[in-house]
Amino acid sequence: MSVRGLDNGEHAALIINECQNSMVNPEIGGRDGLAGEAARRHLVPRLAELAQACREAGVLVVHTTIVPRRDYAGTMRNCLLLASLVKKGTVVAGSPAAQIHPDLAPQDGDVVSERVHGLSPFHSTELEPILRSRGVQTVMIAGVSTNIGVPGACLEAVNRGFNVVVPEDCTAGAWPEAHEFQVTHTLPLLATVTTSDAIRTVLAGRTVRA
Repeated sequence: MSVRGLDNGEHAALIINECQNSMVNPEIGGRDGLAGEAARRHLVPRLAELAQACREAGVLVVHTTIVPRRDYAGTMRNCLLLASLVKKGTVVAGSPAAQIHPDLAPQDGDVVSERVHGLSPFHSTELEPILRSRGVQTVMIAGVSTNIGVPGACLEAVNRGFNVVVPEDCTAGAWPEAHEFQVTHTLPLLATVTTSDAIRTVLAGRTVRA
């Protein structure tokens, strides 16, 4: 089995985007909307399994999060999504809602990249230098959401010259129809859309270099 972007021994990294309690844990984020969809799609256990396979293959795992300050300094309300984040007031530094889901907790060797503003993990962070310093050529982007965060990360990664792979079964959107549209019509223009099983098969074949 081959996966375009991984099948020629490319240096790779797994980016786990915004898998924070408010976004993917229905016990905190609620069973409607994004957290509910993440639970329905079994995103967390699938992603935990993929992340462990990456670690065992020597592939860098990066957790990218949005963690506004408690006073929201630096977090602009210049779009509906960010304004809603500020209005809810739950995802802030030190809050349970902002913490990474415990089943996806960073392990030794993982990197955590936080930001206080913006809608994609490359914005105003050291993510690109971290990837460049490890010689990464291909990024595997997983997590949430396929409404905004995942396609935004894919677009920025492409703009920076990275190959992009998306394990569709390790992503979720705020509602099923939006997710299905993005993975059918938008993401294939930016990335190789595949499954976590396919990626693990490639990793097990040792064709991906650390």
